[in-house]
Amino acid sequence: MKLLHSGKVRDIYLDDSRDPADLLLVASDRISVYDVVLPTPVPDKGAILTSLSLWWFDRLADLVPHHVVSATDVPAEFAGRAIRCRHLDMLPVECIARGYLTGLGLKEYQKQGTVSGVELPDGLVEGSKLPEPIFTPTTKAPVGEHDEFMTFDEVVAAVGADTATRLRELTLDVYRRGAETAAANGIIVADTKLEFGRDPGGEIVLADEVLTPDSSRFWPADQWEPGRPQFSFDKQFVRDWSATLDWDRTAPGPEVPDEIVAATRSRYVEVYEKITGSRWGS
Repeated sequence: MKLLHSGKVRDIYLDDSRDPADLLLVASDRISVYDVVLPTPVPDKGAILTSLSLWWFDRLADLVPHHVVSATDVPAEFAGRAIRCRHLDMLPVECIARGYLTGLGLKEYQKQGTVSGVELPDGLVEGSKLPEPIFTPTTKAPVGEHDEFMTFDEVVAAVGADTATRLRELTLDVYRRGAETAAANGIIVADTKLEFGRDPGGEIVLADEVLTPDSSRFWPADQWEPGRPQFSFDKQFVRDWSATLDWDRTAPGPEVPDEIVAATRSRYVEVYEKITGSRWGS
């Protein structure tokens, strides 16, 4: 195994003992906010992200092919946290779908009434449900730097019109399926971030993680109330904690107190159980 890349949360290894060579995507217990990796891990986080992604990949396979080769044919030290996956040519766009207005999307809307060039109605507030889900892509910034909103025309310039249109369609299709599935279990998917790549045959493939508490905002439907911050089953809880600190949002990040770590793990476990209907660790 050769370590190719260490990201904010995942490490990517090349296994060239296979023909063709494939990759091992290993989810750590690291957590990041504002594109800074914090020094304190959250126990079981990597395993929860991996298990939930696999659950979703299975339920989205009729919409878009995915990169998973195996979740069991992995080295013992990575068991439960790793996915053996196909080697893809990753596309240089973070594909984000939003069904509700929050986070950086809310800030962009408050400035100019749009998000990623998509015009939205007047009068929306924090937590408002959008008339329909929207595609709001961003750049893929290196670790420690910040993603920037892209308009659809900028995506076209980066990957071509046909690919940009397909990315928008797939992102919104995955979001709608995910939102509908989660809603049946009392969870609102406010937004989600996806990544896609091309396989050697040129087909667009869903990669990385999908509909996890790291890549999505999950809210309890019975507590949703526009006009205020929402209770979150995702890393927004850690963002909110870090926002109370006198910190310039650059590395190194602050140590996370035990009670924040425990509460974060609890929220990740709870949303896993609510969405999948399975007990964590069973």
